[in-house]
Amino acid sequence: MNLFENIPEHLAEELTEVLAESSHVRIERIVSEGHASQEDFWYDQEQNEWVLLVSGSAVLEFEDHTIEMNPGDQVLIPAHQKHRVASTSKTEKTIWLAVFYG
Repeated sequence: MNLFENIPEHLAEELTEVLAESSHVRIERIVSEGHASQEDFWYDQEQNEWVLLVSGSAVLEFEDHTIEMNPGDQVLIPAHQKHRVASTSKTEKTIWLAVFYG
């Protein structure tokens, strides 16, 4: 599989696909197109999440800071660190590679 293939032309909702998983780790491809978390929504996950932004751009918001992400940027989000997607590119697909573990 190629991370840039089999992406619908228009995405009404963010596309999430599990690429591989075991009892201890899950790897996902996430494709966004101008998507963002609802304003009152925060992720509060049981697992650590390592995220690599492959293409596009995004802004991740945490309770006390914001991170602007561009291709090649990566971030480790510890379990239970509240975060949300403030925005993703509206002019191109934003492709994330996310690894959940622990």
